[in-house]
Amino acid sequence: MPESALEQHEIEYRARQIRLGTWVAVGVVLIGAVRAHLDWGSGPWVVSAIALGAVAQAGLGLLPWERYVEASWLPRALAAWWLANLALLLAYTAYDTAALAIYPAGVMLVLASAAAMADKGSVIAIGALSVLGYLGLFLTRDRPVGGTLAALTVALMAGVAWFCAQTASNRRRMDRARGAAERKVEALLEASTDAVLAIRADGGGVTYASPSVKTVLGYDPRFVTSAMLSEITHPDFLPISQEWWRGVITGGPGYTGRAESRVRRADGTWIWAEVIGTNRTTEAPLYAAVISIRDITGRKELEEELTRQAFADSLTGMPNRALFRDRLEHAIARNRRGGGRITLLLVDLDDFKLVNDSLGHNAGDQLIATTALRLHQQLRAADTLARLGGDEFAILVEDITEIEAMDLAERLLAAIRRPLRLGNRDVVSSASIGVATAKAGDGDDGPDPGELLRNADLAMYAAKGDGRDRYALFDPAMYAGIMREAEDRAELERALARDEFVVHYQPIVDLPTSRLIGVEALVRWEHPARGMIGPNAFIPLAESTGLIVPLGRWVLRQACEQLAQWRVEFPAAAAIRVNVNLSARQFQHEGLVEEVAGILAETGVDPHQIVLEITESLLMQDTDSTIETLGRLKALGVRLAIDDFGTGYSSLSYLKRFPVDILKIDRSFVDGITTEHGDATLAEAVVQLGRALQLQTVAEGIETAEQWSTLQDLGCEFGQGYLFARPGAADAIASILGDAKVPETSSSDSAR
Repeated sequence: MPESALEQHEIEYRARQIRLGTWVAVGVVLIGAVRAHLDWGSGPWVVSAIALGAVAQAGLGLLPWERYVEASWLPRALAAWWLANLALLLAYTAYDTAALAIYPAGVMLVLASAAAMADKGSVIAIGALSVLGYLGLFLTRDRPVGGTLAALTVALMAGVAWFCAQTASNRRRMDRARGAAERKVEALLEASTDAVLAIRADGGGVTYASPSVKTVLGYDPRFVTSAMLSEITHPDFLPISQEWWRGVITGGPGYTGRAESRVRRADGTWIWAEVIGTNRTTEAPLYAAVISIRDITGRKELEEELTRQAFADSLTGMPNRALFRDRLEHAIARNRRGGGRITLLLVDLDDFKLVNDSLGHNAGDQLIATTALRLHQQLRAADTLARLGGDEFAILVEDITEIEAMDLAERLLAAIRRPLRLGNRDVVSSASIGVATAKAGDGDDGPDPGELLRNADLAMYAAKGDGRDRYALFDPAMYAGIMREAEDRAELERALARDEFVVHYQPIVDLPTSRLIGVEALVRWEHPARGMIGPNAFIPLAESTGLIVPLGRWVLRQACEQLAQWRVEFPAAAAIRVNVNLSARQFQHEGLVEEVAGILAETGVDPHQIVLEITESLLMQDTDSTIETLGRLKALGVRLAIDDFGTGYSSLSYLKRFPVDILKIDRSFVDGITTEHGDATLAEAVVQLGRALQLQTVAEGIETAEQWSTLQDLGCEFGQGYLFARPGAADAIASILGDAKVPETSSSDSAR
């Protein structure tokens, strides 16, 4: 069976040429029979014998040549047939002298038939034998024609033979070129990623199937039928495919339709296929719809993977924020008519950063994955659990009461508390959970998804603020608190822009002599409506919002400018120092060192007179980075003090690494120094530690003479507190420095 429609076309062409040659031979033989009957006066036996030759030729024409045209013996058989016809023609002409005139015509028909099938050499050989036969007849007979006519006939026969030989040669070249083109097309189709089919719309079935059908679908192209195409289409897609096919056929000439389907390959696997059909039912020689089938399984899998990545968390595989928001919106839509209740729980792990910092990110990932599994185990199949990012999870639950929501939150907290082995350590985690519920009434559009998320978030932060490892239900008062905080922030920003802050200074004295050795700069808010506001009322808000960075920068600049002014006005100011507090947010600010250097350069103060105070707990955060920042500050020439020393958890080994100059004893120890033996012992330990490390010690919050005396006995060098002076404006410090001021009269006298 032929391998392609192109080969089938070639076979049919060659079979037609052979049949045409046989019918030409039948015609020539019948002409001879008529001649024998009418002019020879021969009996019926001669005529019948000749006619029998015509019947034999006709029998050859009826043979199924499509089966034989590719046989190896066919060229030899055809050559023998042509020679046999030529021999019969010679015998006929030798018997009938008058037939010499029609001999050339018979030869030409034989040559024409040979030119359609034989090669150039065979045609030349047949032509040469024909000419020799004619010359032999002419020379051995009684010359029924003249020599000139005979010569012209020979020339004509030779010319026809040459023309037929060239025709055969050209045909062979064209056949080779066409064959090469056909093989190229077949090779391209076979290597194509598309299986191409031609399907008749009139029930004629598949009239062409490209070799790539084998590659794409795994089926032999020769056996592809319309019924088979229906059989290999997935049942779920069969109605869609049939409707698509009707659309292609009824869409008119040139209409193109596209569809996707599931198709079963020969090996039984199912693939995704993109099918494109173009209506060519009016175009010859197709008269069919051309169908292209492409395997798009890889593309569909990639689309599914991209969709999964877009809507699923990579670590846990559960829905991410985008998909959770979509499901929340759908849940709200479902509950609009029925008035169902929607409950949202936000779960945030407590102190997750400590796990990453102490055990590494792999341990953190393991904790997240395990927590996700534990949370999932507490939920119903219809509930949605999503990871919003980091250590935060969201849970969407429908149709539960507030009591049931509280019970669920308790179960979730208990599941999270179960010990987990991370590396070589057992870790016990906790979480803070915010719970927000909403009910969509009849005809109501339902709660806003963003508002519900915000409410749950506020409740979660309330749980953290209440001590963590607990849940909190959203209360409208929480939103009011947030609004107040936002208003306070805006007011704080306006105050910073309007220069409503002022700097007060509290003296730091030498305890044995009460001599002023420095001041601590303390910021106050001179509120236009509420009057003077202390730092405890606004510093925490400034710290949490980040406004502490520009505020702290402003305080440092004001303190340095004031010190520069004092140095001009008072000689004693050259020996005092100004302490300025650095908050944790300031210290972590990337441009801190550059800002300090710039302010020192702009104000022209001696860096050694500036003391930057840093809390003990701040020093323990990211120790290597902290030491680097402290070293860069120290390189500017400023001095460094640890504020509230003794309340943190720094060890002696860490303290030795920090380039600090001063330890400030926290006022909590000073308060009980005369009544609590432990406080006195701790204060003494700090003083001795400072002496051992060659650091100065400053006691804060001294309010009584007894405290002052005790601290002196312990060896503390410096102190500050209400006993000596409350924080005051710069003028109050100027009055203290006034005793050392150069008299105006002296300056006048010298001027004169």
